[in-house]
Amino acid sequence: MIDLYTWTTPNGRKVSILLEELGVPYTVHAIDINQDEQFAPDFLKIAPNNRIPAIVDQETGIRMMESGAIMMYLADKYKKFQCDGDEYWRMVEWLMWQMGGLGPMLGQTHHFVKYNKGKSEYAEKRYSAEAQRLYGVLNKRLEGRDFLAGKDYGMYSIADMACWPWASRFEWQEVDLNVFPNVKDWYLKIAARPAVQAGYSVPKFTTDVPMP
Repeated sequence: MIDLYTWTTPNGRKVSILLEELGVPYTVHAIDINQDEQFAPDFLKIAPNNRIPAIVDQETGIRMMESGAIMMYLADKYKKFQCDGDEYWRMVEWLMWQMGGLGPMLGQTHHFVKYNKGKSEYAEKRYSAEAQRLYGVLNKRLEGRDFLAGKDYGMYSIADMACWPWASRFEWQEVDLNVFPNVKDWYLKIAARPAVQAGYSVPKFTTDVPMP
């Protein structure tokens, strides 16, 4: 049994989508970051960086924070949604691209473009431009491919599950997915998966999955 500590953010949804795809039992613990619950002492014992998501694996006793590490752990434990051979490292490459680029930069776009519009023209332009650049990188990678890693047309893996929830906030980023047709096709393909629909609404329903 996995205990998942999470909230309705892209990083949180990465792990709930993976758990739904794996079809393994898990217990959800909502950590309302709007109420500063991530600073509670009991949560800090699991996630000392006071960020969601985090997990506790009741079978092994392992406690883990950082969404990318959690995804690698779960994929390895259950031997699913990870590429083989050299493509394993291609999968890791795109997972790290999300962790180091797509997530942090789109997070800054949300901060300045959605929540603090008009406070810093420089920041809005900087992060909006970087969002467009990153979507362009993703669009190029998906040219002639269904998924980010794997042989031939690719295999649906944790790399896709990591990137997709950030793309699901395209409206917050003022990004038109029609400008990035390969991303749009990939986005819709993943959005149609029942496990993605279910994982998107963990720990609670907020909206339907956004559709371009």
